[in-house]
Order: sequence, then structure tokens, then C-alpha cells
Amino acid sequence: MNKTDIVSNTIAFVKDKLENAEGGHDWFHIERVYKNAMLIAQNEVCNVTVVKLGALLHDIADSKFNDGDESVGPKVARTFLESENVDVVTIEHVVKIIENISYKGGNFEKAFTSIELDIVQDADRLDALGAIGIARTFNYGGFKNRTLYDPKIAPNTKMTKEEYKNSEAPTLNHFYEKLLLLKDKMNTESGKQIAKERHRYMEGFLSQFYAEWEGEK
Repeated sequence: MNKTDIVSNTIAFVKDKLENAEGGHDWFHIERVYKNAMLIAQNEVCNVTVVKLGALLHDIADSKFNDGDESVGPKVARTFLESENVDVVTIEHVVKIIENISYKGGNFEKAFTSIELDIVQDADRLDALGAIGIARTFNYGGFKNRTLYDPKIAPNTKMTKEEYKNSEAPTLNHFYEKLLLLKDKMNTESGKQIAKERHRYMEGFLSQFYAEWEGEK
């Protein structure tokens, strides 16, 4: 396996596969997660190739856009990596990352652990925080035609995995049901430090949002 070639080929594959994807889960999301992962990996002892491939393929077929089927992404990734003659150990590791990376309402116990998974998961979660996280949240809310905010509908932070997947709550509720919870779920020290700053930015946004909603500013 030529590591440079497989990464280049994976980038080309993902770009093509996600050409018409929703704006928060498109190639640019993958690229940001990849950059985040490389930043975090600098401070960890890890298999960098697995981190790169895990980051690039983690959302190759997000279950949200495949009728909730969580098996599609791992299958697509496996088939592609096999076609590139990647070794079995690397393929299995990357597939395990894809199977265990998702938030799923915070009610999902990882069935697999590795520093590479920790890095890619932190990198993915960072893209759900800060200015980018805010933009992605409202982009997806618009994609699903959801209400921006409804004071009468309180966030549900105790959702089951299925309730989380099927939620149609106002977009602002997602901050309380996921985004503001991520800071305390980061795995690596680098991820934790970056998440703190992005978390503060979101708190400032919410404060401004409510003030504007009430006509106070």
C-alpha cells in the first residue's frame, strides 16, 4: 500500500461521492475534519494513515441521508479500501472508526476504542462547534425545513437514540441537545482546548440571539 497514493485516491473518491451532498455534510466538512484531525494528531502517538483515512471516510454515507441505515457508510468505505488493496488491518480499523464515531444523541456506548478513533471523533465534533457549528446547524435546519426557534418547545436532553434520529424540533434546540454537550465529551487534550474556545463562542451567539428575539438589542 502506497500511503501517499491511497490518501490521494481517497480524497478524489470522497469529493466525487459527496459532490451533491447537503452543505453541512459535504466535501468541505470532510476537509475541515481532516485538518482538525491532523492538528490533533500532532500531539498524539498514533497511526497517521488510519487517522487520515478515518477522517476522510467517516461521513462517506451518513445514515441521516440513507434512511437511517448505519451500515451503508462502513460498507462503502470497506469496498473502496479493498479496491485500493489496502491491508486488512487498516481496513478493519477505519471501518471501526466509522461505526463508532457518531454522536447518536449521546446515548451510544462505543464498542471499539483506539487513539485514532479518539482523534477523528474529536475532529468531527469540533466541526459541530463554534462559528462553523452554528452555520452547519442552521443550514441543516433549513434543509429539513425546521422552525428556527419556538419558546414553547423545550429542548429534550434525555432523548433515546431513536428519538434523536427522528427529532423534528426547532433548530435552536439542537444547541442544547448536542452542541453545548460536546465540550465535555472530547477525548484528547488538544481537542478539549479547542472545544472550550468554540463553546464560548456559541454561548455568546445564544446570548445575542435571545436578546434580539426579545427586542432587547
